[in-house]
Amino acid sequence: MIKLEAMEARIIACLIEKEITTPDQYPLSLNALTNACNQKSNRFPVMNLSEAEVQTTIDSLSAKRLVSDRGGFGSRVTKYQHRFCNTEFGELKFSPAELAIICELLLRGPQTPGELRSRADRMNKFSNVQEVESVLNQLSNREDGPFVLKLAREPGKRESRYAQLFSETQALEPSVEVDSGSERPASGSSSRLDALEAEVASLRQEVSELKTRLEQLES
Repeated sequence: MIKLEAMEARIIACLIEKEITTPDQYPLSLNALTNACNQKSNRFPVMNLSEAEVQTTIDSLSAKRLVSDRGGFGSRVTKYQHRFCNTEFGELKFSPAELAIICELLLRGPQTPGELRSRADRMNKFSNVQEVESVLNQLSNREDGPFVLKLAREPGKRESRYAQLFSETQALEPSVEVDSGSERPASGSSSRLDALEAEVASLRQEVSELKTRLEQLES
């Protein structure tokens, strides 16, 4: 199975995310890809990568045939696209629902089915948490996998988290930072907080994408 370093996982996930959410801006220039990697919304951990660091990682992924450039003749800006999955260059194929889950886990680390439903909804609509759990089970039991792992339930938590298995460096990272001295919110409050967090993350992402589009127009 494909194995990715932390920065490689971030770049692949950002390319997948932008291919789904902003297809008119995909493939991405080095500048746009760097901005996507450094987004403060829907990312954990938040990174502050330079264009040089992103370029070095792109070169590593290109050597692994996981990223290719689209710099054609006469093009002023080289743009990059992933070859991670769902391409004619490899055998790894995911359904839209599976790809949304994998992408979200690569972007933000281990998460519960409820968190995934809220956060991955912008890439694929999930009708309920049970649908997310079904997709996670598929990814856990595929013959060419497994691609996700169900983690042991943490003390005081209602749901277990799931981690993707492409990037070992993210397998044990938390999806959110929690103050160990704070009380766990009630179920209804937690659901409302999840919904508000997802809405704020979506708005922040839209602002970031508008900034990227403006930078592209100015260049």
